[in-house]
Amino acid sequence: MQIPRLHPDTIEEVKLRADIVDVVSEHVVLRKRGKDFVGLCPFHDEKSPSFTVSQTKQMYYCFGCLAGGNAIKFVMDLGKRSFAEVVLDLARRYQVPVQTLEPEQRQELQRQLSLREQLYEVLAMSAQFYQHALRQSQGQKAIQYLQSNRQLKEETIQQFGLGYAPAGWETLHRYLVEDKRLPAQLLEKAGLIKPRKEGGGYYDVFRDRLMIPIRDVQGRVIAFGGRTLTDEQPKYLNSPETELFSKGKTLFALDQAKSGISQLDQAVVVEGYFDAIALHAVGINNAVASLGTALSLEQVRLILRYTESKQLVFNFDADKAGTNAAERAIGEIAELAYKGEVQLKILNLPDGKDADEYLYTHTSEEYGELLANAPLWLDWQIQQTIQNRDLRQATDFQQATQQLVKLLKNIVNSDTRNYYVSYCAEILSLGDTRLIPLRVENLLTQIAPAAATYSKPVSAKKAWGDNKLSPPPIDRSLLEHAEGLLLRIYLHCPEQRQAIIHELEERDLQFSLSHHRFLWQQILDTAVEQVDLISTLENIYLELSEDLELVSHLFHLNEKWKIEIPRTPQVVQAAIACMDLVMLEKRYRHFLELWQQTDPEAEPEKYQFYYQAFYAAKIKLQKIDRQRLFSITELL
Repeated sequence: MQIPRLHPDTIEEVKLRADIVDVVSEHVVLRKRGKDFVGLCPFHDEKSPSFTVSQTKQMYYCFGCLAGGNAIKFVMDLGKRSFAEVVLDLARRYQVPVQTLEPEQRQELQRQLSLREQLYEVLAMSAQFYQHALRQSQGQKAIQYLQSNRQLKEETIQQFGLGYAPAGWETLHRYLVEDKRLPAQLLEKAGLIKPRKEGGGYYDVFRDRLMIPIRDVQGRVIAFGGRTLTDEQPKYLNSPETELFSKGKTLFALDQAKSGISQLDQAVVVEGYFDAIALHAVGINNAVASLGTALSLEQVRLILRYTESKQLVFNFDADKAGTNAAERAIGEIAELAYKGEVQLKILNLPDGKDADEYLYTHTSEEYGELLANAPLWLDWQIQQTIQNRDLRQATDFQQATQQLVKLLKNIVNSDTRNYYVSYCAEILSLGDTRLIPLRVENLLTQIAPAAATYSKPVSAKKAWGDNKLSPPPIDRSLLEHAEGLLLRIYLHCPEQRQAIIHELEERDLQFSLSHHRFLWQQILDTAVEQVDLISTLENIYLELSEDLELVSHLFHLNEKWKIEIPRTPQVVQAAIACMDLVMLEKRYRHFLELWQQTDPEAEPEKYQFYYQAFYAAKIKLQKIDRQRLFSITELL
């Protein structure tokens, strides 16, 4: 049906009620930055977030592709949908009464809109019916199962609205259709009954099952999960997809958990209904459950709306099926996790138990302790990779190395990647510390061939007695000039911007001085091709009340620099070399200090590892120093 023109009052009310952060968060992982939110733009590919959402202005804007607008426009552009369709959907979601400009079409439109309300009503009545049946004689088997097998108290049974579907083929149908005079077609659309293949009529979808209401975020019943009390298969049966219910977009107990997730700034995701119920029963009220399917990206984004620091813990069963479920779930959000936009941990409980089983014999405090000590997802993935493999066997060693390299390649943060390279090298060295530098070199070569520079070390005694062991420190003023040169060229020479970004990423370099680092972050958050980049950056400094004086000189070119600009390729090369030397010198001095503080008798492995690390940095320093074509001081 063609949607009639909507009344301006309806459109305005939708704009008022549809919170921009709420709407965008369903599709973009947002992180708080100052008074606004930032994330990766859904309208174009980008590595650094340039997409901002202002809750006060109720607007979004991308500094990369220049997309912008309000909540309605966001949904329109994302789904390529019409204005009227989006307004109607948002009106349903935020319960805004719909008015149209054509009275003759209003009745049909209201009928369509009221279908969802009717479905909510019939599902609420069904939930009450199942709860009532649980208290009858026919429901004794179900209530005994909840109290004895699941050890649930009455308050928990009521909190989650648990019930029982009688064994008859048409019990619910008779109650709602014959007694309550509801249309059978409405029950069918709600996923409660099905038409018989022969002879006409309908039969109940759920029979002789323990009933678990599935609710939306607002606490309205949208579907059911039914657990068999016999040997009937499947053990768990969910409602079919309906106008209200989509398994891939719904999480069980989120309505109960959203407050706890916000308060604890962490969400726990379990596999089963009763895992989530058991956790809530003992006061762990930040737990939700998937619905028997692989956790989807949409479900994850739904959870992340309620945790500011984006902390997730997957507590899936430790058996093969649970491990596979965890790996599938990680696969869905791996890109976010690699970038650090999700803080993901994996919790496998002892003895392969699920959360429900574990709490039969352990306290909530013991579970909380395991939760706090759950390994980061990368550590868990690494352990899964080497599990059941004999690394002394060539085939297993090769396969494990290949899998580890795949993990390491995707880590965006260079410090994090370096840490895990060292960690994996220790694992692959099988306790022989002499092999660690070789394993590091091998991993680095496969991750990024240019980064592998470990060299054959000399003896520790000779190195310690070498007067040339410690390179001269880089002068801070020289570093200030080098970083300032690079930033000035970036600001005033648009044709050099991609080259500068490429060089910094290729060498894993960062600006060392805090005011330069802050300016660079603002640059990355702004469009690379933006013409008026300097003006935009000045406005950002003013808005954030940051000290502009430390970098304002970079925004202008004096006569000297107008002459020097043609030499930008050489200047960039020299500045990059200087920054590279600084980073290497920091690494060198760090590991040299650790080596000097380590007792070779008490900790021989650490002693050897630190030695190898600072010696490798020394060799790299010498190599880069030889490769420099001219000194940066010649350019100042």
